[in-house]
Amino acid sequence: MKKTNFDRYLAEQMRDPAFVKRFREAGEAWEVALQIPSLRQQAGLSQKELARRLKTSQQQISRLESPGYIGHSLATLRRVADVLRVRLHIVFEPTKTRNGPRLGKSATPRRIPRRTTKRT
Repeated sequence: MKKTNFDRYLAEQMRDPAFVKRFREAGEAWEVALQIPSLRQQAGLSQKELARRLKTSQQQISRLESPGYIGHSLATLRRVADVLRVRLHIVFEPTKTRNGPRLGKSATPRRIPRRTTKRT
């Protein structure tokens, strides 16, 4: 497949760690922003009806469904999930680092062996 100007531009931008961080954060916001209206529509609810059930405004629901909004609180997402009768599932994934150990590698704590002493 032939690369477009955008493909080349994006590849160049992805060399910048700050851009990569912003790009990933934007992707996370998009995931939330796309799921809420989809689930709301599957439940047969309008923004106004979802707002009424959450005791908030339609404008707040619109904000939650906006890809540019990054103020989602865990409490709000739990309330939305409850009204939409879905389970909220948040996952922390380990990141790869070039220098140093990977965090989150194992959920099991490492055991330190006991020292044994001989008794006579």
